[in-house]
Amino acid sequence: MSVAMSAGVYGLQVGRPALKSVGPITFGPDGILFVADNAAATIFAIDVQDSEEARETRPINVEGLDTRLAAYLGCARENVFIRDMAAHPSSENVYISVMRGSGSDAIPLLVKVDRDGSLSEVSLEDVPYSQTAIKSPAVESNERVEALPGRGREGDATDPGADIKARIVADRRHTVAVTDLAYVDGMLLVAGSSNEEFASTLRRIPFPFNGDALSNSLEIYHVSHSRYETAAPIRTFMPYGGNTSILASYTCTPVVHFALSDIQAGTQLKGRTVAELGSGNTPIGIVSYKRDGEEYLLISNTKHPLLKIACKDVDRQESLTQPKGPRGVPREELPHPGVSHMANLNGSYVVMMQQEEVGGCLSLRSYSSASL
Repeated sequence: MSVAMSAGVYGLQVGRPALKSVGPITFGPDGILFVADNAAATIFAIDVQDSEEARETRPINVEGLDTRLAAYLGCARENVFIRDMAAHPSSENVYISVMRGSGSDAIPLLVKVDRDGSLSEVSLEDVPYSQTAIKSPAVESNERVEALPGRGREGDATDPGADIKARIVADRRHTVAVTDLAYVDGMLLVAGSSNEEFASTLRRIPFPFNGDALSNSLEIYHVSHSRYETAAPIRTFMPYGGNTSILASYTCTPVVHFALSDIQAGTQLKGRTVAELGSGNTPIGIVSYKRDGEEYLLISNTKHPLLKIACKDVDRQESLTQPKGPRGVPREELPHPGVSHMANLNGSYVVMMQQEEVGGCLSLRSYSSASL
């Protein structure tokens, strides 16, 4: 997209977006990349100026991605923290949000993986961009650590001598101002926490960023906790059904349906819990794809195998409202170990980050939708 078009259509201005951190990312219209910066409680819209047009969809496979990233960024592999991944809608290159290092010395970066597997940093000098602040972000609170069985390059720290990883769930609660986002029909849907009485929030931010954001507090039935909850934020979600619904997953691990048609500004939106994946588990990603005319959702987790759910089963599943450890919607376990982030590659492939059980090496692998 030309700079003039970026400015005229989407109100972007040329400059340098002052990212303090990078987290969830997603693509919007004309290849504009939305980047959540939780440290600044801000979302950036960046024209990454990727004008390449893929003539045919090809799988992207990069073995030892984390090792290659470390070499490219000039740091140790353990100092590379991948936060999210998204596929460009026209070039079909894959974009990754990465933090190099941790703490006050961490550096936020956006990295492009070309279809040939080569890596390049996305320049933030003199790029068209705009930004919008997250209103009423969650206030800071004391550090909280949960012990979770699992794996991941998500900031886990291993306790020597124990098969347990300690995941920092909320270092400071502003780090979950944005937990996931998706662009739907002129609106950026943003899940996360706020400092309101009912903290779990779904925001709807019009794009271009020239209108007021709308928000809804969320209420769900958390089967593992045997109660209704309004505090825990959505961890990951995915629109489906022609953008009429979203499927969301929470820590410990209810899977919840929300109908977008039910959303009215300023109200509390009640979700329909359709599955329970069990305690001690954190969802990482959800992706939708179609096979043989049917739409499916894949859910990756820290504890469980990659799970496949048919959207038609979600739509007809009654709400789970009893603390009986119900199974809920049918799901299939797929033989794809160590999956964290995922992206749909133009309907033909699902790109997955997979961590090896031995050595912990992280690779990028594509699987045809027809095989899943």
